[in-house]
This record gives sequence, structure tokens and C-alpha cells, in this order.
Amino acid sequence: MEQRRRVLLLGWVSGMATAPLWAAEDRTGGDPLGSMQWPTLRKQYLGDAPMRFSDAVVVHTPAFADDAMNVPLQIDARALSGVGGGVQRILVVVDRNPVREVLDFEPLRALPMLSFRMRLEQASPVRALVQTRDGQWHVGSRQVHAAGGGCTVPGASRADGSWKTTLNKVQARMFHNVIDGSRRLRLRVMHPMDTGLVAGIPAFYIDRLELRDAAGQMWWRLGLHEPVSENPMLSLELPLDGPREFRLQGHDNNGNRIDAEVKA
Repeated sequence: MEQRRRVLLLGWVSGMATAPLWAAEDRTGGDPLGSMQWPTLRKQYLGDAPMRFSDAVVVHTPAFADDAMNVPLQIDARALSGVGGGVQRILVVVDRNPVREVLDFEPLRALPMLSFRMRLEQASPVRALVQTRDGQWHVGSRQVHAAGGGCTVPGASRADGSWKTTLNKVQARMFHNVIDGSRRLRLRVMHPMDTGLVAGIPAFYIDRLELRDAAGQMWWRLGLHEPVSENPMLSLELPLDGPREFRLQGHDNNGNRIDAEVKA
């Protein structure tokens, strides 16, 4: 009888020890980085669309951001080029930025790959949400640590007033064979890219860029948001074969137009 009581007691204690593990609820929605913000972010941007975390979406960025106002970021989704009809859209978001959405890229005739710099307010997962043409979302993520404050400090051109003389001026250059089978287009558009989070300075940023050839065909489309760094520098990959003359067009959220020739 005494031995049976001991067995029952041990079983009860064992159950108490393991029950919390069985009952534990994953409130991160299966996020490999364990972010509590991910379920809300997924609902906001992906809704009920099918998604999976994927190593095919590569997010290159420093593990620690020395300059939170200029965090280099490269998104490479070329591994999905033959999946689900190819890449339709790349959406870059940051879990813990006050403005989560950073950039929205439609590659169209370009390769599904781009590089740029962004602001980071605090340590956070940085994500590339890549949608293939079959409607499936593929999510690549990287945790980035930072001292913080990148979204709430005015840029250099805003501080010294030089943005007034350089606004929306474009510098462009094409590099051949940087990646096998492609040409790299590097653009710099002068703009303060104000986040609206600095006292007395409203949000003022480029919100649309498009690249078209001489026939009017669009090669890629970009939607930019406040967290993109001041004077955005963008690197995009175009197929090796194709037109040698393009036109970059766009505008900022105040209606100021961007229009420049781009030649190989």
C-alpha cells in the first residue's frame, strides 16, 4: 500500500513538472526568431495567405548596426525564381520599428534581388516577405542589434539645410557582369527621407520609383517608406541582355517629381 502511494505521488509530481511544458502556447506563431510582434505583423501584411519561413530568402545585414540611421541590407530571393511561377513581390518590414514597412519591390523584368540602407529604431528582426506568383509567401528573417534611435533623429541634409538644393537629383551607373548573367544598376536619389518622428519635421519621403525602357515597358517598381535612409542608394540587378537606355521616374509624398535618364 505504501509503495503504491509513493508511485502515485511520484506520478503526480512528474505531471506537475511537465504539464506547463505541454500546455505552453507558442505566442510567436512559430517565428524562428521568437518575436512576439510576428503574429500581428503577419496578420497585417499577409492576412490568411499561405506562408512559410524559408532559407531560400536570404537577408544579408550586419548582426550589429553601428549606424542605426544607415543599416545596409541586401535581399536575395533568386532561389525562388523557378518556384511558384517566380517572384512577384518583395516586402521588407521591421518588427519593432515605429513604421514597420520599409520597402515594397516588384521585380517585373529585374532579378528578385536588391540592396539599400535603412533606419533602425531598436534591436529587431528584419524580414523579407516574398510572394511568388502562386500566392505563397516565403519569409526570410535576420535579427539585427542596434544602439537605436535611427528613426527619431534628423538626417545630415535636414540639419544643414542642403536638401533644398539637391532634392530629387539622381545619380545612376550600370555595372556589367557583377553577378553572372546580370547587370547591376546603382541609383542614388537625393532626398531627406524624413520619418515624421522628429519634432517639427513632418514625414517627407520618396514613395514611388519606376524604371522604364525607351518603349515604355516597366522593368521594376519600388514603393519606399519612411525608414529608408536619407539620400537612398539602391542597387538592383537587371538581365545581361536587354535595353541600354532607361528612364527613372517617380515622386515623393509631397508630389515632387523624379525624372532622370539612365544609360548603360
